[in-house]
Amino acid sequence: MSKLIMIVDDSASLRTVVGIALKGAGYDVLEACDGKDALSKLTGQKVNLIVSDVNMPNMDGIAFVTQVKQMPAYKFTPVIMLTTEADESKKAAGKAAGAKAWVVKPFQPPILLDAISKLVLP
Repeated sequence: MSKLIMIVDDSASLRTVVGIALKGAGYDVLEACDGKDALSKLTGQKVNLIVSDVNMPNMDGIAFVTQVKQMPAYKFTPVIMLTTEADESKKAAGKAAGAKAWVVKPFQPPILLDAISKLVLP
């Protein structure tokens, strides 16, 4: 059975690039354009991993991860932050919110897929 990965990013082109890489690796993909949109799409279905941007309108990635971790169905869903943000304080905030990994854009799809394969829930 294929695993579902949610991509949360306000850039449609980035969601497309990540989506192509994930689908090519055999994952199913659920897209959201910001934290608020993503929360509205987390309706209890099993999501094996979330890839989220940090800087987004409406609700940023850190606030989104903080809320996801408070939802019983998604408390243990691993989150990878995919962002242009390389600032240590942002990384610390992401980690504190519950993010498991931090991948800086521009990213290499094999590096992202490697991180996903290590963290994705069975």
